Amino acid sequence: MSIKALFTYDYGKEKMNSIKKLGYDITIINERDIEYCNEIKETEVLVCYNPFETLDISKMDKLRWIQLSSIGIDQLPVEIAIAKNIVVTNNRGGYSIPIGEWIVLKTLEMLKNSKRLYMQQMGKKWRIDTSILELYGKTIGFVGTGTIAREAAKRLKGFEVNILGVNTKGRCTEYFDKCFSIEELDKMLSLSDIVVITIPYTETTHKLIDCKRFSSMKNGVYFINVARGNVVDECELIKNLKNKKIKAAALDVFEDEPLSMDSPLWNLENAIITPHNSWVSEMRNDRRFEGIYRNMERYSKGMQLYNIVDLRRGY
Repeated sequence: MSIKALFTYDYGKEKMNSIKKLGYDITIINERDIEYCNEIKETEVLVCYNPFETLDISKMDKLRWIQLSSIGIDQLPVEIAIAKNIVVTNNRGGYSIPIGEWIVLKTLEMLKNSKRLYMQQMGKKWRIDTSILELYGKTIGFVGTGTIAREAAKRLKGFEVNILGVNTKGRCTEYFDKCFSIEELDKMLSLSDIVVITIPYTETTHKLIDCKRFSSMKNGVYFINVARGNVVDECELIKNLKNKKIKAAALDVFEDEPLSMDSPLWNLENAIITPHNSWVSEMRNDRRFEGIYRNMERYSKGMQLYNIVDLRRGY
């Protein structure tokens, strides 16, 4: 008997046929248009990003598993998933390579004052900048040591830097010279020349980087956020950019997206603003589908799924 699966994105005829061959009866409805209806009431597997604004999964009595195409789960109605005992898996690792590359790019852009030099080019100004720094020998501190941080750390190793990390228990992690527990976050921040936020967003990490955390950082620190905007207190971030406690920041995520036209961040010379773009690459759909296929194959065989999310912890 076939397994009823609902996809909110069409990966193309060849890929979708490969899923059907695993024993799935597939329905495809764009998640921008989806609502609960008779057509999907027998759905056992939901493969999606965020249909939850219009789709009430509490009505889907046969739903057993949600495969998210994202790493984060903040769009998910977690309480409903827990109450209905729905297994949730995510795309952990699917975007880690491009985001890891992005972290290297923005680190170098800030130390090499690329934004200022590009602005000089636009104004046809020939002016040598003698304030440019080397990455060599710097200490980079990652708040979060998951797959994104590891891919970035692996690439940064070639620059002969010191790489620190913070995770829950301070467990040793590949490519990191030293890791601290979350209770030692302030200590790690105080040692870092460059701070990179890669920790998942949960209730416990909401505005984790606040006034106290910024105070723990070095004067003239460089700051990167590719996690979620709500991990950082944006008002405090702006304050510390204005007073130059933070020498420069590369920000790909914000408390509210799109970033408001009224936000002071747009006009700060020492801020690089990008539109939540760090995850994008030409490989994104292939990697995302590979993860989906792997899990759907395992589910069809009754095997343990990869990347199961602990809904009570939020990752």
